[in-house]
Amino acid sequence: MIRDAIPNTVGIGPIVCGGNQPFILIAGPCVIESHDSALYHAEALKTLTDRLGIPFIYKSSYDKANRTSGESFRGLGMDEGLAILAEAKRQCSVLVLTDVHSPEEARAAADTVDVLQIPAFLCRQTDLLLAAGKSGRVVNIKKGQFLAPGDMSPAAAKVASTGNQRILLTERGVSFGYNNLVSDFRSLPIMARTGYPVVYDATHSVQLPGGQGTMSGGQREFIAPLARAAVAVGVDGVFMEVHRDPERALSDSATVFPLAQLESVLRTLQALDAIAKE
Repeated sequence: MIRDAIPNTVGIGPIVCGGNQPFILIAGPCVIESHDSALYHAEALKTLTDRLGIPFIYKSSYDKANRTSGESFRGLGMDEGLAILAEAKRQCSVLVLTDVHSPEEARAAADTVDVLQIPAFLCRQTDLLLAAGKSGRVVNIKKGQFLAPGDMSPAAAKVASTGNQRILLTERGVSFGYNNLVSDFRSLPIMARTGYPVVYDATHSVQLPGGQGTMSGGQREFIAPLARAAVAVGVDGVFMEVHRDPERALSDSATVFPLAQLESVLRTLQALDAIAKE
């Protein structure tokens, strides 16, 4: 395990993250591409995780505000995107998570989603963190690529200052030279010292930011090995962007994981998780 003591737990609807519980899975396409795509992926992932007994949160963003190029597809916008996520919740019986980029978005999205995600580039934005905390929703803070793991404690403290202790911290790699990220697995136990559950983002960690000039590249072949390593260390959750046709994904196509290959990886992660948390 990554802690000397059992960590705090965070309840998210009917599931519990942390406290030596089995890992939760946060997964879905990077961005909401269409109504049909969102509902397809939510249903497929819910069916798979129910069969495997893995607690699941559906992830997709209504807006990807930090695309490398201003010409890249960003999503369907907040109003349409939140309506689709609300339908996914009702029709597929899933919990949902989405990114928010401003205090105004945090307040609006909180009416629909179960988890507000703070993007890595915004993890030190005080007003955004405070608004997310005041919403009462679970807040997942992605660790900035430019931060040391110990720097996440002040970010979490900003949310906690609102009285909201329902916080997750997510590792997604750290900048390592130009157009490259590296996963330092020491960061997982360091972040766990906060007492908040720790999630490992296995797909963004293999990005090559801006590596293709007008878009980010990536090394998809390393997603599964890094996920196995993180679960062996003992994380509380695994984050994976997943798509049925990665090459046609409208965002992060180089690093989304193929839906058809997910079950095999998850079964291995479950076995490692059980050993790590004995």
